Amino acid sequence: MSRIAWLLILTFGLIAGAEAQDRKPLRLATLAPKGSSLHKSLQAMGEAWRNGPEGGPKLIIYPDGTMGGEGEMVRKMRIKQLQCGLLTVAGLEQIDPSVTALQNLPMVFRDLEEVAAVREALHSELEKRFEAKGFVLLFLGDVGFVRFFSKQPMRTPADLKRTKLFTQAGNTPQVNLMKSLGLNPQPLEPPDMFTSLQTGLIDCTPTIPFYAQISQIHKSAPYMLEMDWAPLVGGCVILKETFEAYPPALQASMRKSATLAGAEIQSRNRTENEESIKVMQLAGLKPIKPSEEELQQWRAFLDPVYPQLRGKQVPADLYDIVMKTLESHRAAKAGK
Repeated sequence: MSRIAWLLILTFGLIAGAEAQDRKPLRLATLAPKGSSLHKSLQAMGEAWRNGPEGGPKLIIYPDGTMGGEGEMVRKMRIKQLQCGLLTVAGLEQIDPSVTALQNLPMVFRDLEEVAAVREALHSELEKRFEAKGFVLLFLGDVGFVRFFSKQPMRTPADLKRTKLFTQAGNTPQVNLMKSLGLNPQPLEPPDMFTSLQTGLIDCTPTIPFYAQISQIHKSAPYMLEMDWAPLVGGCVILKETFEAYPPALQASMRKSATLAGAEIQSRNRTENEESIKVMQLAGLKPIKPSEEELQQWRAFLDPVYPQLRGKQVPADLYDIVMKTLESHRAAKAGK
């Protein structure tokens, strides 16, 4: 090889190395607890990004809601104090309301297979809508079904109406809908859930078993209604402007790493939910399995709610796709 060729290789190698070193760190915020499996999956994703083609960016993770609630995280992304976020639907819907079709439909999904089928049907449309708002949706997934944890035994909608119920702060239409149903919602940020149970500000909260265990919620709310209310859906987003500034090969590598992290988070959390229930039972958790008659009361309670959700809590076009997808999925399953 000629001396000139060697000089060219050396020069371009130095330029590529300098570009990688000059890349600003990416800051990602999440409510996920430090040291949790979810946090560890994000750390592994960050390491993969750092080792991406041409040298990727360093990922700095802020767990435990240290950057504020999810609404605050989205605000900080918009002003570029943060570049990434791992958010639940409560945060994602503040970017675009389309994601509510995956979660804000209580007792619509019979199992997690149906949740996955709907997510697949909507995924490309959700990606388009998020990009139009200036965000790249790196992955979406669920971490299992939400259950009600309460201080007193709860079996029916009448019991729920007697509780002071936690709800995510920042969603006024949802609070108003809950009040119209005779519920007593208390808008709070998730990190305040445990303290609010201790002080009596709330006495019932919907959450996944894994979070109830690691947050010690079951110690103040020792009754769990064994009824799958709705999936807890979340996803990772990055500012489109930031992401598209990277070389195409690095973008592809980051997407691949994020997809793997999302799949790992979903798989681990579903397993951990089941394990958490067993651990909490040993610590005094009392699961309550509703009878078929009581389940019918819940369905009757929710039947008039769905028309109020369509077009208000969930975009009408996506609501219709959800229902058609479930109809097709169930018909195909029944035909096997």
